[in-house]
Amino acid sequence: MAFDDYDRHPIDVHVGGRIRMRRKFCEMSQTELAEKIGLTFQQVQKYETGANRVSASKLYQISQTLRVPVTYFFTGYSDSEEPTDEATLDSERAVGAFLQTDEGIQLAEAFPRISGMKKRRKLLDLVRSLADDE
Repeated sequence: MAFDDYDRHPIDVHVGGRIRMRRKFCEMSQTELAEKIGLTFQQVQKYETGANRVSASKLYQISQTLRVPVTYFFTGYSDSEEPTDEATLDSERAVGAFLQTDEGIQLAEAFPRISGMKKRRKLLDLVRSLADDE
């Protein structure tokens, strides 16, 4: 697959999404991250959307600032040529999109603290019914 200058390469989008997710887990704004690594918040924003590629040295600085190994940003990415069924891809995209939102991160952090399978199931049923209303 070839990409020209106007296409966002899937790995750049993936790495950017992981930067955003980790930054939000650390409760850090784009401005705060930018200041710590010597950039503008606009540049961080471009990294997070995959519009700009992150250099190795900046990715290292980001990993140090967000306290994760560099490999963290590549976790979950696969460019394998093995066919993956569309349902699996859709599920992975949905989970990724969920974890890109503030609310998704907050729910993902809170959900494991809910004691009891019945309560968790009720919450899941509520979320599904709200989604069906849309």
